[in-house]
Amino acid sequence: MTPTDLRARRRALYALCTGMLMIVLDATIVNVALPSIRADLGFSAAGLAWVINAYLIAFGGLLLLAGRLGDLAGQRRIFLAGLAVFTAASVACGAAVNPAMLIAARFVQGAGGALTSAVILGLIVTLFPEPREQARAVGVYAFVASAGGAVGLLAGGALTQWVTWHWIFFVNVPIGLATMVAAARLLPAGTRLGVRAGADVLGAALITSALMLGVYTLVVPAAEDGWTGATTLVCGAVSLALVAAFLVRQATAAAPLMPLRILRSSTVAGANVVQALGASGMFGSFFLGALYLQQVLGYGPLEIGLAFLPVTVLMGGLSVRYSERLITRFGAQPVMVTGLLFVAAGMVLFALAPVDARYVVNVLPAAVVIGIGAGLCFPPTMTLAMTGVRPSDAGLASGLVNTTAQVGGAIGLSILTTVSTERSSSLRESGSGLLDALTGGYHAAFWIAAVLIVAALATALTVLRPARTAPAQPVEPIEQEPVPVAA
Repeated sequence: MTPTDLRARRRALYALCTGMLMIVLDATIVNVALPSIRADLGFSAAGLAWVINAYLIAFGGLLLLAGRLGDLAGQRRIFLAGLAVFTAASVACGAAVNPAMLIAARFVQGAGGALTSAVILGLIVTLFPEPREQARAVGVYAFVASAGGAVGLLAGGALTQWVTWHWIFFVNVPIGLATMVAAARLLPAGTRLGVRAGADVLGAALITSALMLGVYTLVVPAAEDGWTGATTLVCGAVSLALVAAFLVRQATAAAPLMPLRILRSSTVAGANVVQALGASGMFGSFFLGALYLQQVLGYGPLEIGLAFLPVTVLMGGLSVRYSERLITRFGAQPVMVTGLLFVAAGMVLFALAPVDARYVVNVLPAAVVIGIGAGLCFPPTMTLAMTGVRPSDAGLASGLVNTTAQVGGAIGLSILTTVSTERSSSLRESGSGLLDALTGGYHAAFWIAAVLIVAALATALTVLRPARTAPAQPVEPIEQEPVPVAA
């Protein structure tokens, strides 16, 4: 490996992470601007939720399919196509003049985000096959993927407060165009299997419908009617039936969209379970933590972003500078377990924060502990999720780990929001004041988040085996001759 070659691959990594940062920022930057969007475009209270839901349904529903398309059509092609779709949809979002236009553009934007993000981890593993370099590269990616949300809160507050909400979308245009130019120059053409190697149209329809319906169930009827509502139960049952039909199809199809061999590895399967549980606890808690700061402590949008800045800084320092050294020295599983312990402790600290909390005494310690934990646990989780995966399945594995994170996050948000709302309502009915009731609801949600993180910890201890070195293993050779992708 020559220094020039390494520098070129690192530049390619930066292009990939810039694309990922744009996608992650968009997931949170919009939340801050929702009141301004509602006032300007005349959204109803129920309709406003679809600014978020439309994106989540397309994004979560298409991730697995997008990852497999990367293996079949070429990961660089899918990455560039996703960037183009996302950037064009951002223009439409920023130019929206009515609710229908914005919701439609957000759905398309979610599809572009899925195409872009689904193949990034697979491209990183291909670019950095050597264990130490791979661990370092995955650490950079993990930092961007997990810490970008906190940056989004800060950026969203600044743009909405100082410019207009339109620019939370328009800002994606120069970033997207620059990333496309850099990626087209720096990313290798790679290999592709050809569409015939996985032209499972029925399988694609089943899994995409299942995931879209599943995400819809979590973000709409479950949030509005509760987990036992008739619509929630029916939609959930249909979604699970579609998943079952998809698995049957993959076991019998001559050219399956998702070869089930990828799930036979306990390491890959276990890492995805840890990812799902960890995302369930952390995604929902960040959302509710922002509400706690706003509704109980009276923080404004910029103050909320600054309050979570320590999380971002610590995650960045640990993920980028130290994750590779720690994984190489101690192995991925011990580092992951340590990180999950810190995250669980941070959730407990948030659950103990009083109604009159002070930032330095109550909020900052929780943010510091969670930042340390997230910086430690996310890089090894993503590394293990790609362990021993064939080059022909790298896009699929990348899409799978992103799917478990998104679906897990949606499940966690739905659970924690429901718990928080019900607990607050119960406290209000029993005579508690508004702030006390809100705080009690958030406390209940943070305790549930801690339980979810402990479940992830138990999975990591029982399913994943410790390794003394970075867990990248030699992959099996591709069984067919790869077809070069045109530059």
